[in-house]
Amino acid sequence: MEMFNGIDLNDSFVMSWKLGARELVMDVEASIWPESELYCAPKPNEYTCYRRITLVFSEFKEVRGLIDIASIVGTLDPDGTTDYGNIDAFSKIQSGFLMSGSFGDVEVVGGHVQLEVNT
Repeated sequence: MEMFNGIDLNDSFVMSWKLGARELVMDVEASIWPESELYCAPKPNEYTCYRRITLVFSEFKEVRGLIDIASIVGTLDPDGTTDYGNIDAFSKIQSGFLMSGSFGDVEVVGGHVQLEVNT
C-alpha cells in the first residue's frame, strides 16, 4: 500500500490499541526511511527517523483475533513508555486487512485504513 512506502513496520513499535464499535485505533512509533514523504532527519541517538503515527481502521464489518491490551505484558522503554512489540506482518487482502504481532493475528474484515501523523 502506497501509504506505507518507506515505513518499516517490523522496526516500528506498537504503543497501544483500542477497539471501538466503529474503529480500531493503533498508536505506533513508526520507523520511517527517506523513501517516505513523512521522513525527517533522525534525532542524534536514532539511526533513522521515528515518528508517532496512528493507524485508524474504520467502516469494517468485523475484527477477529485482536487480543485485549490488558492481557499483554509490554516492554518498559528507557524513556518510561511501554511498547507492545512490532507489527510483524501487515497486508491488504480482498476481504480487508491482515496483521500480526503481540496484539494477535488480526483480520479486519472490510473497511479501510488511514495513517495519521502525530509528531
